[in-house]
Amino acid sequence: MPRPPVRAVVASTLSAGALLTASACSAVGLEEAARAVRAPVSPASPAATAGAPTVPAADPTLTHAQARAALIGEADLGEPWVPTEGFATWRDAMLKATTESEACHRLLDSLYTEEVFGPDARTRASVGLDDEWDEAQLRYRIVAHRPADVDRTLAWLGGMPGECGSFTATAGGGPMEVRVREIELPEAGDARQGLRVVLSAVSEYEDAPTLTLDVAAVRVGDDAIVVTTGGLGEVPADATQAAVEVGAHRLAEVRKRGRANI
Repeated sequence: MPRPPVRAVVASTLSAGALLTASACSAVGLEEAARAVRAPVSPASPAATAGAPTVPAADPTLTHAQARAALIGEADLGEPWVPTEGFATWRDAMLKATTESEACHRLLDSLYTEEVFGPDARTRASVGLDDEWDEAQLRYRIVAHRPADVDRTLAWLGGMPGECGSFTATAGGGPMEVRVREIELPEAGDARQGLRVVLSAVSEYEDAPTLTLDVAAVRVGDDAIVVTTGGLGEVPADATQAAVEVGAHRLAEVRKRGRANI
């Protein structure tokens, strides 16, 4: 059975979101105007921040109910995506790996722990989906973090293909060849970065496993979303793109509607 086009599902979802936005605009106009005025924060110089203690992440701008309302679901991606039944086994078998390069190890560790934005970022809501056909798995999270810190993470991810384009890592099953490249993402949110990470077990056998993992990070105002789609078989790139496009649009609309409408 051919895989259904995800883009058709995206178009339908975004159209429905537009109708919902139109009905809510008049009710939140004054609140939006009040929230739009924010004092700019001057970035600290490197000398001023050197040696300074870590400051906890700023309080999230979304309530828990808002964050839950901004999540995507299986209906947004269409068949064959369904609610997850738990973490895939390849997470521990291949992502829990070490390498001599500190920078490349940071990348692998952030993917394994799902802390792409670091331990200070707060996960406000998350959801997991499974692909029943190809056994891929998609994880989607809404994160609260300082916009400047999010942008620094996006810049770090953008440098990974150059710094860690190809390296060797070791997991429980033995050595692996790892390749990292940039992937294109929809023009969603305020800033974004995407990577494809391919981990191939080094073995004399032809059926040695290869894990393909797409990671997309997007800033939407004072919040961010992280999407990871991985699997040992086919990993549909359109699912990651659809999750980014629908998710960023939905998060932006939830932010506009404001707390009183949740």
